[in-house]
Amino acid sequence: MPKPTPLQKIFPFLIWLPLVNSKTMRADLIAGLTGAVIVLPQGVAFAMIAGMPPIYGLYTAMITPIIAALFGSSKHLISGPTTAISIVVFAAISQFATESTPEFVSLALTLTFMAGVIQFVLGLVRMGTLVNFVSHTVIIGFTAGAGILIAGKQLEYVFGINIPPGTSFVEILWIIGTHISETNWYVFAVAMGTLGSAILMRKYAKKLPYMLLAMIIGSVIAVLIGGESKGIQFIEEMPAQLPPFKIPNLDWETIQMLAPNAFAIALLGLIEAVAIARAIALSTHQHIDSNQEFIGQGLSNLVGSLFSSYAGSGSFTRSGVNHQAGAKTPIAAIIAAILLMLIIVFVAPLTAYLPIPAMGGIILLVGYNLVDFHHIKEIIKTSKLETTVLAVTFFGTLFLHLEFAIYLGIIFSLVFYLQRTSKPNIATLTPNPAHPNHQFLDISSNTELKLCPQLKIVRIDGAMYFAAIESISTFFEELHENGQEKNVLIIARGINFIDLTASEWLVEEAKRWREKGGNLYITGLKDVAEDVLIKGGFKDKIGQEYFFDSKKEAINHIYSHLNQSICATCTARVFTECK
Repeated sequence: MPKPTPLQKIFPFLIWLPLVNSKTMRADLIAGLTGAVIVLPQGVAFAMIAGMPPIYGLYTAMITPIIAALFGSSKHLISGPTTAISIVVFAAISQFATESTPEFVSLALTLTFMAGVIQFVLGLVRMGTLVNFVSHTVIIGFTAGAGILIAGKQLEYVFGINIPPGTSFVEILWIIGTHISETNWYVFAVAMGTLGSAILMRKYAKKLPYMLLAMIIGSVIAVLIGGESKGIQFIEEMPAQLPPFKIPNLDWETIQMLAPNAFAIALLGLIEAVAIARAIALSTHQHIDSNQEFIGQGLSNLVGSLFSSYAGSGSFTRSGVNHQAGAKTPIAAIIAAILLMLIIVFVAPLTAYLPIPAMGGIILLVGYNLVDFHHIKEIIKTSKLETTVLAVTFFGTLFLHLEFAIYLGIIFSLVFYLQRTSKPNIATLTPNPAHPNHQFLDISSNTELKLCPQLKIVRIDGAMYFAAIESISTFFEELHENGQEKNVLIIARGINFIDLTASEWLVEEAKRWREKGGNLYITGLKDVAEDVLIKGGFKDKIGQEYFFDSKKEAINHIYSHLNQSICATCTARVFTECK
């Protein structure tokens, strides 16, 4: 991948803009139109969850995705209002103002501006590497959980059973199960007709915009069977108004009051956006620049707050729809936002003909497609630890807040990583006299081989850092207690990293072997690890003369310093020098 030019770093859309042509524009137009229709009910619903007037959800869906598409790195990520962010916004502002009031809106826009500044600064200082701690397993578990959660939240629109706002996933299933007899079969017919049409078209007519056509079919079914007279709900007609420009209230008292919540929303938004971008990148094989995504999300919230948009992030549903609808470039997100503006300004009355059950049917399909069955099966087959991470993230997404699910997945990933790296493999080696070059073998699996009574040879595979020192130190303590050897040779070609704690331990261990009348030797140490010892002065403390480039050179030197009277009567004769 070519390195971006300085201008492309400032304006990342210059990277993908030359790729736009008539073919990509056609695909992006279809995806954008589908996205514009999808976001209509979502924008209203999310705004209400956030305690904002409904129109503000649509304002967020107009401004935020354009800025994020221009300054982010993902080709398919669609930003805007989301469930998790909306819930956090309500929780943050409701303690200071009554929902849907001008004061509430003012605080929400200030909160959004502050969160955007924090995200932008984190991107500038290149803190995007933080998301490298979010493993693919966490993303797969989060994606699968979110897919089921998204589908679950559509069940009330599919069955026509009223479910109170804020109901948890388990409660939704319980309500649907216990009230299944109350199903509105007209509503169900619209949802299933839309879903069935989408599935059939996706299978037999892949080139068609199946989601958009399925929603049109769902609308036709709804009208033919009686519409509202049969209890079928339609999208409410939106006011024909574009986002007004307004500078948020940035007085110091308000900033201090909202700062903790602004930071929480900033982090949650970044994790959501990058996790979604990386989840889609698993199938598209696109490189995601986390730092650029931080900057894109920051600017989208910062600029959005100036145009009456409340805090947004990457949307699982709309990003999934965008990808599945065939989007090729970020132009699709821009088209969706522009079409949404046009819909609101010119054809707002037509939005009243889109049935909510049809939307529910489409989102059921999107939710199902977010479950990566292939990779889930691979994880379960190959690793118990990764399966645990997958399960924790998956069930956390279903039963906890989304941000907690990601945090839990990250924490478990780090814990298991530390467990693995804190116990590096340490093998006791000895030469194989039957091999022409006296190949060194692990004595644990070659018990018939003999050991030198004066020199212990060990190989350490893994990083030598603070968490691993206890395990390494325990191994060497056993050498001192159970062995008669006065010298030890560490074969270090498997050591990729040495930190300060490990460096200090090596110095003390070298002193200990000298007190026994021998020495500690090291061979094959990599430059990246040796640099730490050199810069910290630890190599000088151990002794430059005890470091060697090869095993042969090390053995030759060490043999000349062994007790020759012991060598004279030794029957092991493990080294070529012994002969």
